[in-house]
Amino acid sequence: MIERTRRDFLKVATVGIPMILTSPTILAGVTVGAEPAEGANERLRVGHIGLGGMGRGDASDFSNLADEVALCDVDGGNLAEAAKSGGIGTKRDGQKVGTPDTYGDYRRVLDRNDIDIVAIGTCDHWHVKIAIEAMQAGKHVFCQKPLTFTIEEGELIRRACVKYSDRVFQVGTQQRAQRDQFALATLMIRKGLLGDIKKMIVNIGPSPVGGPFPLADVPETFDYEMWCGQCPKVPYRTERCLRTFRYWYEYAGGTFTDWGAHHLDFVHWALDYSAKGQGPTRITPTTVEHPVALKDGYPTPDDRFNTCTKFDIQCQFGDTEVHVCSHTPDGNGVLVEGTKGRMNVNREQIKGTPMEEKWYDGVVTEDDFTALAHGKSFDGWHKRNFLTCVREGGLPISDAFSHVQAMNSCHLVAIAARLGRELVWNPTGEKFDGDEQAQSFTARERRVGYDIPQV
Repeated sequence: MIERTRRDFLKVATVGIPMILTSPTILAGVTVGAEPAEGANERLRVGHIGLGGMGRGDASDFSNLADEVALCDVDGGNLAEAAKSGGIGTKRDGQKVGTPDTYGDYRRVLDRNDIDIVAIGTCDHWHVKIAIEAMQAGKHVFCQKPLTFTIEEGELIRRACVKYSDRVFQVGTQQRAQRDQFALATLMIRKGLLGDIKKMIVNIGPSPVGGPFPLADVPETFDYEMWCGQCPKVPYRTERCLRTFRYWYEYAGGTFTDWGAHHLDFVHWALDYSAKGQGPTRITPTTVEHPVALKDGYPTPDDRFNTCTKFDIQCQFGDTEVHVCSHTPDGNGVLVEGTKGRMNVNREQIKGTPMEEKWYDGVVTEDDFTALAHGKSFDGWHKRNFLTCVREGGLPISDAFSHVQAMNSCHLVAIAARLGRELVWNPTGEKFDGDEQAQSFTARERRVGYDIPQV
């Protein structure tokens, strides 16, 4: 550990909104804005909070980019498995040379002054609280999607990112780094190669059907109280937690906020609806099926999955009709229909005549990709882009501000599905004018002791 804390260096990696450092800045003997040497004492140090499937995957990735010094999870099984993994920890020349310290309480990770970055891979209802507290503790933040649990949380995280603008904040929406799929499609759409975009069909797949599930004893190695966090603490059922928590409205939004966080993010990105006040104005469910009965938008049974299993929900983005669907012939991905052509975009490829005939050739340039990455060289790995921004300053390719706009749309679709009726949204005021029932779904009552900092 060097005496002059690297936090003095890292704190000048200013995000601004959307300011980018355009020239090197000299501070405390370190040149910021130029690529630093990667000596053992200069590597960034990461602490991971939440080590389930995605969290463990993030830890494995970051082990190739930085030193991992702390792991935290409320599930002792997850924690032990991550700690003993040969792919997680501090590495030199590809070999693990250091095992991270382990914790059951995330606040112990935030207390450490030697940690530069906190990577959050918890369940959705913990994301914003931990992220804001991490920024308050001086950390840069990488947070898995979906960033927000409610529309209210989107405003809270935006305020925090403005106040702590010297912290870099990246959301784990890796599709933004897919150059030949979603990034290229975004540039083709923005440059008008498909003409006016009339319709986008967004296939995010259905939630599964499951249950009834029996009550169970809480495992000795699992801190269920902490896991519940802001959500009501109800009798324990294994399937309400951990790997299947997303299929309960009490903790998530089903595929609306899971795959929706990716594909509706692409919709916002491609249509350039990324600024505060931009979003759909009308949300109309034409098909909605839930596996349980809902009363006033709330599930009545508490022993089975309750998120939406079949849906087609239309959102009006200006002149563009966006359909969020569970089932389409093309499968998972986004079908884009313009006045000049159509194409289908997914994680594997772009399909359609515009791609086959290379309409982008000579029109989409490297400078366009750089601009899309907020002035950085376009990197096909969003985590590496994040660390570049930590070192140099600037806005990462998947920033919190634009992701909040996408998440608001995800939440709006979920609210419309739960209420089973058309909603009129005021994107500028971010509210439902004159619709108290719908407005009540934009925030949730939090349990005492689990409030989110107001900054």
